[in-house]
Amino acid sequence: MTSIVTGGGTSPHEPMYRILLIEDDLGDALLVEELLHDTGLRFELTTRTSLAEARAELAGTPIDCILLDLHLPDVSGTDAVTTVRAMAPHTAVIVLTGLAEAQAGPDAMAAGAQDYLVKGKVEADLLHRTVRYAVYRSKTERANSEAQAARLRAEENARLERSLLPQPILDTSAVRVTSRYLPGATLALLGGDFLDVVEGDDGLLHAVVGDVSGHGPDAAALGVCLRIAWRSLVLGGHRGDDLLHLMERILLAERGDQHMFATCTLLILDQNAGTATLHLAGHHEPLLTTPGGTRELEAAHGIALGIFPGPHRWPATVVPLPATGALTLYTDGLTEGHSGTENERLGVEGLLDLIAALPAEDPAVQVDLLIKETHELNAGRHSDDLAVLRLDWGAPPARS
Repeated sequence: MTSIVTGGGTSPHEPMYRILLIEDDLGDALLVEELLHDTGLRFELTTRTSLAEARAELAGTPIDCILLDLHLPDVSGTDAVTTVRAMAPHTAVIVLTGLAEAQAGPDAMAAGAQDYLVKGKVEADLLHRTVRYAVYRSKTERANSEAQAARLRAEENARLERSLLPQPILDTSAVRVTSRYLPGATLALLGGDFLDVVEGDDGLLHAVVGDVSGHGPDAAALGVCLRIAWRSLVLGGHRGDDLLHLMERILLAERGDQHMFATCTLLILDQNAGTATLHLAGHHEPLLTTPGGTRELEAAHGIALGIFPGPHRWPATVVPLPATGALTLYTDGLTEGHSGTENERLGVEGLLDLIAALPAEDPAVQVDLLIKETHELNAGRHSDDLAVLRLDWGAPPARS
């Protein structure tokens, strides 16, 4: 028997309950239908006589509540409950038991049903309360499950974020470090952006900002791996081509068969010499801020890590620095968002315009304002992770 019956409740404000009755006894099915009409509930009832028929129904139609007989042609007992719960984990299940099955109801609830009713002892008021409560309980369980999943995801993101946004190792350097890392969207999985700053035994300040292709835990894990490798290799005395070659070898070993690649900018800041040495591996140039304004540096480019593995050269660019200034390294999440219009990206030029309009504030406040401005212009149309590293030296900027 297959039927679809709609019942109208006493109030138009009553929610509509989509109910699936899985019952092979036509007489019992008719009694359930009549009782539902007497409850005053607004409902749409679909009847199926076997689990196989119900499976097809659940695959294509949203259902609020399942009324389940425990003795079907293709399954019986608590196996029916566990199977239905597996097919529809977020749907309320009410089991229908016989008068002689005293333990069947509690066993069904232990197997995952929200409630049970004994055939022959069900009245309209009881059915009304049971359906409403079972649906409410099922929705509450789903909300709690989703909240728990969100908490676990947030905790995992926080652990990854601490690894992607580490504490700088600064011994004697007077350089002020401002770093920010933001996932591309609320509740989004972290991507592979990473950054780090350490002061080497040579007294020079070393910094890296990088971006692993892709999003999610695999990209984030590879980003963490590359950041830790970079820090270890720098403290071990590796520099330039040698350092990037070793980072590429580590990337190839850790990425497995996923064919991810990474771009990065390496920076060595020598305050005594007043220079910055840059190595770009498929990454864009940093920004230099001086008392006269902010501009993009010109630097030689090398290939991204992992695209075409093999011996490569990543040319060094030495840039003279002013006595007072700042260098900002960032990933493309800062520039690839929209500029406020429908089809135009912000780009480096738009980013420089935003920076020029910022008030003279503390570096950390300026970075936060810049990120806020780019997000407001983008208005959620482009979603990418964002990492920003700003290094300030000399006298602090004047405040307006």
